Amino acid sequence: MDVRVAHCLLLWAVHFFPAPPCTALRVLSKESKTGNQQDRCMNFIPCKDHGAICIQPCSPSFHGETSFVCKDRKWQMFTDACASLDVRSLFQRISERELIPSPEGHFSVAGGHLPFVGEGKPVHGKPGNGAKYFGADDHGNSNCQADFSCIIPDILSSPAIPGNIADIVELLKKISLLLSENVNRGKMQSYSRIANHILNSSIISNWAFVRDRNASSILLDSVNLFAGKLLLRNGSESIQEHFISTKGYNIHKNTSGKSFDFSMEFNNTGNITGRVVIPEEELLKLPETSKAISIAFPTLGAIIETSRLDPGFVNGMVLSVSLPEELQRILLTFEKVNKLENVKAQCVAWHSTERRWDNRACTMKSDNISSVVCICKHHHRTLKSFSILMSPTILRNAVLDYITRVGLGLSIFSLVLCLIIETVVWHHVTKTEITYMRHFCLVNIATSLLIADVLFILAAIVHNTALNYQLCVAATFFLHFFYLALFFWMFTLGLLILYGLLLIFFKITRSVFIATAFCIGYGCPLVISILTVAITEPKNGYLRSGACWLNWHETKALLAFVVPALSIIVVNVVVVVVVVVKTGRSSVGEGCKSQDLSNMIRMSKNVALLTPLLGLTWGFGLATIVDSYSLAFHVTFALLNAFQGFFILLFGTLLDRKTREALRMNCFSLKWKCSLAKIEDPNNSEDMKPLIRL
Repeated sequence: MDVRVAHCLLLWAVHFFPAPPCTALRVLSKESKTGNQQDRCMNFIPCKDHGAICIQPCSPSFHGETSFVCKDRKWQMFTDACASLDVRSLFQRISERELIPSPEGHFSVAGGHLPFVGEGKPVHGKPGNGAKYFGADDHGNSNCQADFSCIIPDILSSPAIPGNIADIVELLKKISLLLSENVNRGKMQSYSRIANHILNSSIISNWAFVRDRNASSILLDSVNLFAGKLLLRNGSESIQEHFISTKGYNIHKNTSGKSFDFSMEFNNTGNITGRVVIPEEELLKLPETSKAISIAFPTLGAIIETSRLDPGFVNGMVLSVSLPEELQRILLTFEKVNKLENVKAQCVAWHSTERRWDNRACTMKSDNISSVVCICKHHHRTLKSFSILMSPTILRNAVLDYITRVGLGLSIFSLVLCLIIETVVWHHVTKTEITYMRHFCLVNIATSLLIADVLFILAAIVHNTALNYQLCVAATFFLHFFYLALFFWMFTLGLLILYGLLLIFFKITRSVFIATAFCIGYGCPLVISILTVAITEPKNGYLRSGACWLNWHETKALLAFVVPALSIIVVNVVVVVVVVVKTGRSSVGEGCKSQDLSNMIRMSKNVALLTPLLGLTWGFGLATIVDSYSLAFHVTFALLNAFQGFFILLFGTLLDRKTREALRMNCFSLKWKCSLAKIEDPNNSEDMKPLIRL
C-alpha cells in the first residue's frame, strides 16, 4: 500500500483517552515531520466518523508515525511518535558491553535481546557512527562510559518533540537499569542534563502527545533509581540543573536533624522552593552511617497532569527522597505555585506501582496562603516522591463550609422532629390505605436522609483524622446506599401517586405494598452499591482523591449514583406532569365527583412535596458536576442539599392539613388529660370543694 495514503482505523475505544487540542504549544524542528503529500489527517481536512483514528507516517528524516483522532468533524493530533534521535546507538556508545546487531535490526548484549522504543522500525543514524556501536566516542576513545558526556551534544541539539521525549525516557530507563553501578558525580551530571532537556517548562505541553501515558511516571522512577545509587564525595553532593536538582548527605544517629533545601526555576515568573527534613527522632533509628538522597522537580507535576496520568493539579514541586529502610517519617515544606485562598491543598505521595497520587501516605501539619507543611510516610519501594495537590473540583470557601455545617445541623434536627411527629400522629393519619402508603414512604425517605446526613459527618471525620482506607470505603458504601435509598423511596412515592390517580379500581393489600416498597426502596440501592464496590475497588478506583466519596476521574464510579438519581428525577417530573393534567381535567369535567376533587387535593400536596425535593436540589447537583469551578453552583447546591431535611418536615409534614389536625387533637387530648389529672388530685383542696358540695 502506498505510504502516502493515510491508514484510517475505526477505534472507538479512543473515547477513554480524550484527544488534546491541536492548538497546544509544541516545539518542532525546522523540517516538517510529515510529508507534504500526507496531509489527509491534518486539521483543515474534515472527517466524518467521530472517534476514528488516522495514522500518518513521518517524513524520511524521522522515524515513527503520528496519529490523529476525529473530533468535532476535524482531525486533531492524538499521539506523535515522530523522532529524530537514534537512542539505540546512543546507548551503545555509553555501554561497556558490546552490542551486536542482528539481521532484523535488533541488538543483543552477550546474546540477550535489548529492546527499545521504536523497535523494528528503521533508524536513521548519522554516517560514520559504526565505531560508536562499540562504546567509542567521537574521537575513537572508549572512555565515554565514565561520565556519559559523549552523548550530551546529540541529545541537547535535538528538538524536544513528543517522539524524542519518549525515546529519551526509554534511554534514561535503560541507563538506570543497566548502567547504574558506580554512579559518580560525572555520571549524575550527565544524567541530570539529559533529564533536564525534557523537563524544560517550555515544552510541557508536548508531553500531551507522547504515546505512552506512563512516560512521566517511568521518568520519575528512573531518576529515583539512578540518583539513589549516587556515590557521595566527602559525605555530601549537590548537582543543580534548571529543572532537576539532586542533593545527598551522609547521615547517622548522632545528627541533630537533616534538611534538604531547594530553590528552583518553575517558569519565567520566578522560582519556587521546597524543603525535606528528616526529624531527629527518626535518625536515632539508624544502626550505622547511611546516605540520604533528595531530588527536586519543579515542572514534573505539571508534566504528569499534562500526560493525563492523574487528574490532580500539582501546586508545588515534586520532591523525591531515597532513605534507609529504617527511616519512615519525613517532613516536607512546599511553596505553592498558585496562592489562592479558596482552593484546597492536599499532601500526597506518588504511588509508583499504581501510578497515581495517594493521599493516604501524608497528613497536613500546616497550611497557609503561601506554603504547606506535610508529614509523610516514606516507603523505599513504592512511596518515594511527594507533592501537594490543588483540586479545583474541591472548593474550599468559608461561606460554603458555614452553609454545610449549619444546614446539616438543621437538616438532622428537622428529620428527627419529622419522625417524632409521624410517630405521634401515625394512627390518626393512616386510616385509609392510600394515606398509610404515603406516610410509610415519607417515614422511609426521612430515615434514609437522616442516616445519610449522619454518615456524611462520619465520613468527613474518618477522612480528616483517622485516614483509615477500610473505614473510608465502608463509609462511602453506606453513604452511597442511603442516598440511593432516598431517591428510590422518592421513586416509590411517585409510583404511589400514579397508583392513587390512575388505578382507582385496582386495589392492593397493605402487605403487598410494603414488600414491593422495600424491594424498590432498599433492594435496588443495595444491588447498585454492591456492584459498584465490587467492580471498582479491585482496581483501586472506588474512592475519589481527597474525600470519602465515589471516584469520578479514574473509574467514573460516581455514575452509579448520578445515573439512578437523575433517572428518578426525570420519572418523577413526568409523574408531576401527569398529576397536573389529570387533576386539571377532573376539575373542569361535568359531574365532577367529590372523590375526584379529593384525589386532586391529595395529588397537589404530593406535587408540592416532589418539586423542591427532586427538581431544584439535584438539578444544581448536576450543575456542580458539569461546571465544577462555579462557586455559585456549589453554594446553591449546598443550600438546597443541606436543607433537604427541613424541606421534608415542611412540605411532607407541617403543610399537610390532616397532620396538623392530628397534632391539634393530640395536644387537646394531652391538655384534657392534664386538666383531668389536676381535678382528680386529692392534694388539691380548692379543686375538691365543688365535689364536696355535690
